Amino acid sequence: MKVSTKTVKRNWRIIDIIKWGEDYFKSKAFENPKQEIEWLLCDLLGLKRIDLYVKFEEKINNSKLNKLKSWIKRRVKREPLQYITGETEFYGLKFKTTPQALIPRPETERLVDLTLLSIGNNSDLKLLEIGAGSGCVSIAISNKKPMVNILSLDVSKDALELAETNAELNNCKNIKFLEMDFLNDVPNEKFDILISNPPYIPEKEIENIMPEVKNYEPRIALTDNGDGLTFYHRIAKKAKTLINPNGFIFLEVGLGEHPQKVLSLFKESKFDQLELIKDFNNNERILKISI
Repeated sequence: MKVSTKTVKRNWRIIDIIKWGEDYFKSKAFENPKQEIEWLLCDLLGLKRIDLYVKFEEKINNSKLNKLKSWIKRRVKREPLQYITGETEFYGLKFKTTPQALIPRPETERLVDLTLLSIGNNSDLKLLEIGAGSGCVSIAISNKKPMVNILSLDVSKDALELAETNAELNNCKNIKFLEMDFLNDVPNEKFDILISNPPYIPEKEIENIMPEVKNYEPRIALTDNGDGLTFYHRIAKKAKTLINPNGFIFLEVGLGEHPQKVLSLFKESKFDQLELIKDFNNNERILKISI
């Protein structure tokens, strides 16, 4: 199957597409070529991976083939799968995905886990999120804790529109999304929990990250155009006026030396109840700060 816009005459079965796709993506130097075509087929046909092999003899009509070809053309340019298909899953929920916000990632589910644990059975709590993005973190929390009052901020109108769409998609009623530049302004109220997955990639490292991220995801959500610590400094400076006594802060941090740099920053700002928590890949990815 050539990746062209011409109508395909041959009757292609699912198994034919898998075999062809694996070879094609392998020729384009993709690390997991079979996985690439499986993911695209699953989204195209609305199937789980195992179902591709249960229904391997099933034929794919020309309309779907043409759609698949357009997706493959985009994917070989390293456009993220989630932007191509327009959706992804996070914390068991469906989310719309567009280039206006970062793609929800499995490692960020740890931020949700720890926040939910801190909420426990308390319902009368106020939560502040810095950096709404697609809305995935606040929406995942809202889905489990519909009585918690959530305020989620972002500087990007486009991201907030996407977050609102995702909140509606998941029937969330307890989140207020607000356009605000946290580096220059803060809400005039107090909260019990502050959470954030801020832009933390240092500017000098942007050129070294994978092309799917560097070339397609919004730069404003990836880097602070500095050392990757700008938002953590701001949170450290404002936290004690924003967070109620006995409250918590949960911050996603980067890899390498970044977690220790963020930890040191908060130590220097006179926070003494600090804990770096590992994700399921055994990397320190969440900083918990008790107020």
